[in-house]
Amino acid sequence: MRGVPYETAMPQWEEGTRRLRDAPPELRPALDRVTERVVEELRRRLGGPFTVDELADLYDGGTSWITDLAVGAAPEQPEVWDVRIVGDAAFARYVREAGDYAGGRRTAF
Repeated sequence: MRGVPYETAMPQWEEGTRRLRDAPPELRPALDRVTERVVEELRRRLGGPFTVDELADLYDGGTSWITDLAVGAAPEQPEVWDVRIVGDAAFARYVREAGDYAGGRRTAF
């Protein structure tokens, strides 16, 4: 049984990117640092080549681990621990590396 489909997850990830872009300038460095840390963890968890469905399945499996990463990356800045920003923006960045994603759309893998 499939979890959250890519078509449902992608708008959430794009919203995270918008929230990151619209964040107060003084928070951007920390938000970017946390987001990049989440991207690194996505790379570790998915390993080699992956599909957008595999990334969506990982997202559907839960994102509470992102809070732990955020706290570790910016322990004195709880305002940058919002998974809806750093987590979703990280998934939006990382989906670009999926084998079946190109130019903002899904392709054959």
